[in-house]
Amino acid sequence: MSLIIGIDPGSRLTGYGIIQKEGNRLTFIDAGTIRTESRAMPERLKRIFEGISRVIEFYQPTEAAIEQVFMANNPDSALKLGQARGAAMSAVVVRDLSVAEYTARQIKLSVVGYGAAEKEQVQMMVMRLLNLQIAPQADAADALATAICHAHAASSNNALLMMQSSGMARGRGRWRLPG
Repeated sequence: MSLIIGIDPGSRLTGYGIIQKEGNRLTFIDAGTIRTESRAMPERLKRIFEGISRVIEFYQPTEAAIEQVFMANNPDSALKLGQARGAAMSAVVVRDLSVAEYTARQIKLSVVGYGAAEKEQVQMMVMRLLNLQIAPQADAADALATAICHAHAASSNNALLMMQSSGMARGRGRWRLPG
């Protein structure tokens, strides 16, 4: 059983989502946003760090995943987003959790099946995959999608490891993996 925190960093709204993975079953635990919009940037970063720290302290996740920064047209926006991401990542690694990083395209592909999906599509699939009756706020849904992506990636990695240990990777089975 794994408890996964997914993080969707933002300089004004940072989403977080906690899911439990047991076998192939994913269960919703919690999701929310850390709001920082009316503060100066150093205060925003402190609030993100402290907010993610509190969530981690309360839920004690065993795994963490965060969305990578995309290249924005506005360099100032990209810098602020990178700083917010750094504050969130710091809160995770201070607690000795490793952080898996996924692009927005990887997350959307994993959850929706289409790498250029709209936010609404991500929200709907998160609801469906986690059996939620109410749509989470957009940033919280993105964070849950990040956690779901990580859960799927971990399952894929485990399947590859099992194939390798069973001899299939060495050419004795049908599949042959590179390397």
